[in-house]
Amino acid sequence: MNIEQARFNMIEQQIRPWNVLAQDVLDLLTVVKREEFVPAAYRSLAFFDTEIPLPGGENMLAPKIEARILQEANVKKHEYVLEIGAGSGYMAALLAHKARHVTTVDISPELKALAEQNLSDYGVTNVDVQLGNGAQGWVGADGKAGEYDVIVVSGSLPVLPEAFGKQLKVGGRLLAIVGSAPVMELQLITRTSEHVFETLNIVETVAKPLHAAVTPSHFSF
Repeated sequence: MNIEQARFNMIEQQIRPWNVLAQDVLDLLTVVKREEFVPAAYRSLAFFDTEIPLPGGENMLAPKIEARILQEANVKKHEYVLEIGAGSGYMAALLAHKARHVTTVDISPELKALAEQNLSDYGVTNVDVQLGNGAQGWVGADGKAGEYDVIVVSGSLPVLPEAFGKQLKVGGRLLAIVGSAPVMELQLITRTSEHVFETLNIVETVAKPLHAAVTPSHFSF
């Protein structure tokens, strides 16, 4: 397989048609080598339009979903990012290239170790990988829930817990796939003021729910 041709085809045939047109995002997909974050047994699928299995029954999101999330998050160099669902570390690596710092959280010790190893091997130094259940927001080791410029949920949630909104700074953005199969939406939620959130439905898609995601009482941003 010609890896660079396969990468080019992925961008042109999967990602651009999903309205991912921001040049900085397309360029980043050639800089951060997706195949380096795919388990060896599935490396031949690195550029396919499919979820890729990870240890513990989890999955990497399809490339077009990762790219669309990255585009809509519109991360700036001074911003702090929280990712829920570290997986293989690939999304954190993409975010890290655009952000000041990324905290990525995974409930699986095996995936935490995998993400840490992949990020270290790839030379990414501005990502902190944490172990824990972030499906209803994230409280760090100090017992405090931080505020972030961007929150990315790398998986789906039946509904958005209220805690995520509280962890966004004013002007901050949250990207999450919300709903239950077969109807899910990639949503962009922006905190426009202390008490006001704007929700934009970006595109319909389907993704595996986060492990330990529950259906909390409904909260409308």
